Amino acid sequence: MKNSQNEPTLKVGLIGCGGRGRGALDNVLDAAPNVQVTALADMFPDRIALARKNLTAKPGFKVTDENCFTGFDAYKRLLDSGVDYVAMCQPPGFRPLHFEAAVEAGKHCFLEKPVAVDPVGCRRVIAAGEKAKEKKLGVIPGTQSRHSRRFIETVKRIHDGQIGEVLEGYIFFNTGYLWEYERKPEQSDMEWQIRNWYYFDWLSGDHIVEQHVHQIDATDWVMKSHPIQAVAVGGRQMRVEPLYGNIYDHFAVDFEYPGGAHVFSMCRQWKGQGVGGFIAAWYVGSKGTAYLHHPSKEKAGSITGQNPWKYEGDETPSTVQEHRDLIESIRAGKPINEARRIAETTLTSILGREAAYTGKVVKWDELMKSDLDLSPAKYEFGPNPVRPVRVPGKNA
Repeated sequence: MKNSQNEPTLKVGLIGCGGRGRGALDNVLDAAPNVQVTALADMFPDRIALARKNLTAKPGFKVTDENCFTGFDAYKRLLDSGVDYVAMCQPPGFRPLHFEAAVEAGKHCFLEKPVAVDPVGCRRVIAAGEKAKEKKLGVIPGTQSRHSRRFIETVKRIHDGQIGEVLEGYIFFNTGYLWEYERKPEQSDMEWQIRNWYYFDWLSGDHIVEQHVHQIDATDWVMKSHPIQAVAVGGRQMRVEPLYGNIYDHFAVDFEYPGGAHVFSMCRQWKGQGVGGFIAAWYVGSKGTAYLHHPSKEKAGSITGQNPWKYEGDETPSTVQEHRDLIESIRAGKPINEARRIAETTLTSILGREAAYTGKVVKWDELMKSDLDLSPAKYEFGPNPVRPVRVPGKNA
């Protein structure tokens, strides 16, 4: 590969200037030399202003007034601004639309996770990913664990048989609340929902899809497959007010993988005195147990049992490494394309959600063919009625 110091400048544009979007720009600027951020797009001017305020002193941040775009068509104008590489960080409900347009425009893409909120969106991402492959465009998602040296080495050892046959797994993403955005009197349904996006199914896909996708992605990786079916429970115990839209606050899922292995998944977003967090992923085999992620530093990146091992290597932050890997692959003329992988991982998360929403055993093959589409009737500011909270046996 050529020395990237001598490569032409890679111009980056950001769609979605919220906290994760601003973080993605930080990460991409730290990932490689000869990278500049030249354009910003967001639904709202105040989000653009905050991004510029927070990043203006960062070397490589070269955004002018002319390259700041707002509104529902902001992404189109950004794609026409001369960028080479697009970071897509608006709410996930917009991801298939933005990805399709970016591929059509011939841009390399970073897709923040997840990449859709429904099966229709997942299929759109897969199709756009195939077009990106034909055009030799790089595509990488924000499930950064696959770019962590610790995770890579641990999974390699699982696949090499160090824990024997994988029999079962346990994955957790138990946290507190993230944030809340009270509605202002002058805001339309659409504006408030986008500003408070996490709590609406069409925008976030629910927290099992938006947040727990990290451990679910790691599980599909470990198991070398997606599950064949899922059964689940879930509901709203603490977040019951209209402020919290129509999503659940807890899920518990049993995923069944080919060959009969089961993975138990739990996630929740609760707050209150004494409510602690627990984020972990481990897999039990016939010869031992592999811990990918665990609150205990001694367990994270380790194997116990017949063939004990602990990762002791260096670790570049994986949120930086994922951009570095994509940029290096582009400059080497062999762009990474992980569109199908992240679309299938997203669908695994949706599988768990739909099993909880419906109370049924939901099969992967049936869900992949489903016409479930959570998109709003119109992409414009104005009325946008909220779908009722899904209740098994009632409106599922």
